[in-house]
Amino acid sequence: MMGIDVTSIILAVITLLGGCGWVIDRKKHRQEIESLKADIRQKDMELAEKFVIDWETHVAGPLKDDVRALKEKVDKLTEELENVKKNVCYRAGCPHRISVL
Repeated sequence: MMGIDVTSIILAVITLLGGCGWVIDRKKHRQEIESLKADIRQKDMELAEKFVIDWETHVAGPLKDDVRALKEKVDKLTEELENVKKNVCYRAGCPHRISVL
């Protein structure tokens, strides 16, 4: 009878130690997962920053330059049109009056 009690105690101790190891491993794995998630978030932020910089350099910058150049051309053409309007004959029979105005 004494042998069964000792065996039961030994099995209980082994089970308890195995369970403690599982709990420790579980906590360690959770910490590793959280660390990996933080690394992924950091890499996502770095990729987003790189994308914004590349977009600004290759897309937004050239577009801003193009828009600025087009605005200058439109301003120049508007000014020229105003000069033409000033010099057009406003008489009823003038052929340029219809096409310009």
